Amino acid sequence: MSKTLILGASGNVGSEIAKILKTKGESLALATSRKVEKEDQLHLNLVTGEGLENAFDNVDRAFLLSPPGYANQDELIKPIIDLAKKHGLKKVVFMTAMGADANPDSPMRKAEIYLENSGLNYNIIRPNWFMQNFNTFWIHGILTAQKIFLPVGNAKGSFIDSRDIASVAAELLFNDTWNKQALILTGSEAFDHDEVASIISEVTSKNIKFEDISPEVMRENLLGAGLPADYTEFLLMILSFFKLGYSSSITNNVKEITGKDPISFRKYAEDYKNNW
Repeated sequence: MSKTLILGASGNVGSEIAKILKTKGESLALATSRKVEKEDQLHLNLVTGEGLENAFDNVDRAFLLSPPGYANQDELIKPIIDLAKKHGLKKVVFMTAMGADANPDSPMRKAEIYLENSGLNYNIIRPNWFMQNFNTFWIHGILTAQKIFLPVGNAKGSFIDSRDIASVAAELLFNDTWNKQALILTGSEAFDHDEVASIISEVTSKNIKFEDISPEVMRENLLGAGLPADYTEFLLMILSFFKLGYSSSITNNVKEITGKDPISFRKYAEDYKNNW
């Protein structure tokens, strides 16, 4: 019987992949850096290397991603790609981010290249900014000041629901049609942050606004929230790309792979309105 390893199994994407594959009767190894509490969980910490040697026991497929909060994605991912190759996995799906291929010297692109050269059957999925960021990372400003604070101007983004990313990943793990391809994942519409604030306001009956802030203020906010300096600079860099318009393009990959239209931003807001 096949078994699928899922990194980030408690996160937005990983938890949804697990949910989808469980309904299909697949056997799972749910990796967590926390204390193991369930039978299908295993302890794995990519930062310290704890649990690496046992991570692939009886596993033949894997969903990989770099742990959030770290800028050295290639250093964290390379050892687990090596183990995937050593164990002869049938398929690896690696989640990076839209635009990861823009700079061949960036850690994220280096990790992608390492997988591409591994000889493994793989897919790289590069999702755009998550819709779920508005009920997690950016939620503090919404709850305390009814504002979305970001240094992105009036640029648009084709935000994607993490549930769609999970649906794509779950399909690719067991479908070889798109083997050895990198796929950009987006929603079906692009919105600026004034439009995002308007939709959330309508759904929640609140008066939420967007406020464009400087990168310097954003840096202070991120560091004040406890993010490492190198990861803070990484976030500021990709937010600057957003402001330049690089996150506005739309692809049809979600529908092509899953057969379903991407979840709309309004549907996302309705499903998560209790968070605001």
